[in-house]
Amino acid sequence: MKKITVLLFAVLVSIIIIFYKFGMVLAVDTNNMPSNAENLKSNLKNGYKEIYLAGGCFWGVEKYFESIKGVVSTDVGYANGYTENPSYEDVVYRNTNHAETVHIVYDPETVSLPFILDMYYKVIDPLSINKQGNDRGTQYRTGIYYSDENDKITAQKSLMQLAVTLGGKRPAIELMPLINYYKAEEYHQKYLDKNPNGYCHIGKDKFEDAKKTVDTSIKKSSEKKYTAPDKAELKEKLTDMQYNVTQNNGTEPPFRNEYWDNKRKGIYVDITTGEPLFSSSDKFDSGSGWPSFTKPIAGTDLKENTDTSYGMVRTEVRSKAGNAHLGHVFNDGPKDKGGMRYCINSASLKFIPKEEMEKQGYGNLIHLVD
Repeated sequence: MKKITVLLFAVLVSIIIIFYKFGMVLAVDTNNMPSNAENLKSNLKNGYKEIYLAGGCFWGVEKYFESIKGVVSTDVGYANGYTENPSYEDVVYRNTNHAETVHIVYDPETVSLPFILDMYYKVIDPLSINKQGNDRGTQYRTGIYYSDENDKITAQKSLMQLAVTLGGKRPAIELMPLINYYKAEEYHQKYLDKNPNGYCHIGKDKFEDAKKTVDTSIKKSSEKKYTAPDKAELKEKLTDMQYNVTQNNGTEPPFRNEYWDNKRKGIYVDITTGEPLFSSSDKFDSGSGWPSFTKPIAGTDLKENTDTSYGMVRTEVRSKAGNAHLGHVFNDGPKDKGGMRYCINSASLKFIPKEEMEKQGYGNLIHLVD
């Protein structure tokens, strides 16, 4: 009876795949598929979404995506094959047609599906069939498998855009609904964290890129608007030093200011408006005696002006919403982080510790400080 059940399941899956690939309309009820129901439904909470991506050996693909801001969780498994609960040996040696796949759960308020797919294309050869890096076989094919029908259109548009960048060549990436998914053995989960020297067709530089990238296309409808108080209110609100620096282009003394050696995790906001400016993850010790950052928070639009005071030519930096003087930007920062040094007065800033960011309305930026 078990053999008959498995055979019928294989036939059912084969029919579904054939129907889909030949363009026939087919509604797939994943709730009734004889597979890992909990994974198919996911424990998606707080409005999170999911997508399943096959991109060759799943060790590296998982490591890559778990590093991206807004990705909540990842696990690896075997998707859209003919058999139930396959083992790794089944997938490799027994022609089950499963693809090594990464299950990605993400926060759509921080990272979008188009962005995730663009990142995906950067670590695969989109024209290669059943091969990525040194790995060959149908289990290493590329594929986008969706559990939400609305994601199909998004993925179709994304693949069309990819084809344009490929000079009109059609990507060898199959786009299908998720028919089944079985989580792989525990030793495969977070494999490259456990085995840093393990083989992967994705270079370590890509992992570093993934850590730094931020989807700046996300614009929250509830995003707070920052406005500058009038001068009289600022006079009441700020200390003499803070007022002089932000409103009169003053400069505080080096090594004798609040944040030059602050090493706590959190963000730095404009003291006049609360607008987010810099993250602690981009702060470094420049030796200047003032807080120094390699870059502002993604999406922050700082004003830059030429400053010829004191017989020098420098680039002044001001906040956008408050038009507050912050400091200056120079091109002598860490080369491996872009080469810029934002030299900022502590008096222009207010530090929000990570543990207080949620309470003070900056919870959406917590991922930037880790």
